[in-house]
This record gives sequence, C-alpha cells and structure tokens, in this order.
Amino acid sequence: MIYTFNLQTPNEGFIDITNKVKEALEKNLIAEGICIIYCPHTTAGITINENADPDVTKDLIFALKDIFPDKKEFVHMEGNSAAHLKASMIGSSATVIISEGNLLLGTWQGIYFCEFDGPRSRKFFVKIIKG
Repeated sequence: MIYTFNLQTPNEGFIDITNKVKEALEKNLIAEGICIIYCPHTTAGITINENADPDVTKDLIFALKDIFPDKKEFVHMEGNSAAHLKASMIGSSATVIISEGNLLLGTWQGIYFCEFDGPRSRKFFVKIIKG
C-alpha cells in the first residue's frame, strides 16, 4: 500500500515529516522491511538530517542558496532554475530500514520534505515493504 500525505509549504524550508512517516508504519504493523519516502515534485525533495537543532536546516538552506543562487542567465521560463538545481542536489527520495517495527534512524535524525519553490500545496508518498 502507498500512503499519500499532503502539505502546505512555506516559500523555502525543511519540513520535518518524521512523524507522518511513522504514522504510515504504524498502520502496517510490519516488524522488518524498508520504508521509501518519495517526493513527486521537481522543485522539492526528501532528505534525512539532524532534527535536534533547527539551526541545522537553516544552515542547509543558507548553503544551498549560496551554491545555487538565482542568476539572470538562467533561461528556464518559469524563473525557478535554482529551485530545480537544489531539488536535484537533495534528491527526490529516501529509504529507511525498518527494524523491530521501528524506523532505523540515528538518535539525531529526522526525515524532511525540502521546499525550494513555495509556498505550494505539495504531497509525498510513503511505501512500506515487508522484508
């Protein structure tokens, strides 16, 4: 089964979706397997990073803006080429191992939906595979 989650995103930022992914896992009662989290958008992504200090995600956004600034030389007609570059760099999915019925995340890890071209109505999918 595939679970679909909807989000209202800010202009740009990292949204902690760890608890939403855990909700999908709890509905499955699977002890061992993998969990795939997928973003179907070209200007957003999914990543795993620290969730203990919110300054980490602020720093990630700052660094991505520095690496991929908006440039007048971009020719994409929508004017969001930098968002496409950031999304490509982050990636559109993450896979997490399920062990003893839990997501096998590190102590400080969380799962994030990464918005680079908002605000928007977005969605992401979670697929739980028994292993």
